[in-house]
Amino acid sequence: MPRRRIGFWYRFAAVICKPPLVVLLRRDWRGMEHIPAEGGFITAVNHNSHIDPFAYAHFQYNTGRVPRFLAKSGLFKKGFVGAAMRGTGQIPVYRESTDALSAFRAAIEAVDRGECVAFYPEGTLTRDPQGWPMTGKTGAARVALQTKCPVIPVAQWGCNELLPPYAKKPHLLPRKTHHVLAGPPVDLTPFYDREMTAELLKEATEAIMAAITRQLEEIRGERAPETPYDPRRERIEQRRRTQAQTQTHQKAGQTVQEEGLGK
Repeated sequence: MPRRRIGFWYRFAAVICKPPLVVLLRRDWRGMEHIPAEGGFITAVNHNSHIDPFAYAHFQYNTGRVPRFLAKSGLFKKGFVGAAMRGTGQIPVYRESTDALSAFRAAIEAVDRGECVAFYPEGTLTRDPQGWPMTGKTGAARVALQTKCPVIPVAQWGCNELLPPYAKKPHLLPRKTHHVLAGPPVDLTPFYDREMTAELLKEATEAIMAAITRQLEEIRGERAPETPYDPRRERIEQRRRTQAQTQTHQKAGQTVQEEGLGK
């Protein structure tokens, strides 16, 4: 399957976006040799800053294999941004609607056409306090197992120092370095030709996230936590803590009231 041409809109976006990225960020990019020269594939990338999609797209644009990101559908609707999103072939995600599965189908079709689909398996900016990858969602694994395409794990670090997660103002000085390390394809062959159950997708997703985390460990020169941060588990624990605190306050109030009546 030949590679798709970059096209006008991607080149136009590069003309606009590359100059500020070059000014703001130094580059330490490694692993470009793992980006397939031909055929469809997936890149699975960690997400730790609102600007890292632009910086990562810069990295992959320079490989000659431009990524098709999955992005929320609202960005496609109108204006210049919408035209650019449509023109560059990004894939709209319609959350909580009858079209919710269309992004999955579009990703498979893009891979079958010989394109690269870039996934942020975490689904959002990491909430891990130290910036490590969280547990992943199963979309990338589902497309990979359906198409049996290569999945390239990619770790990045540095945009989060320029613009930390959920921050409103960038830290421009000193100039930050955008580190990218792409690794060899994740071995998902043990999951091929099996019933695509929730457990199978979970295991395949864990294999993808573990590969991304290993790449980030190499960049940072330190070990990640043994258990990835799980937003769902954290929400459950937070509710339990809130309920426990509420019960404690209620008991304390009841005790005070009883003591007052006793007096």
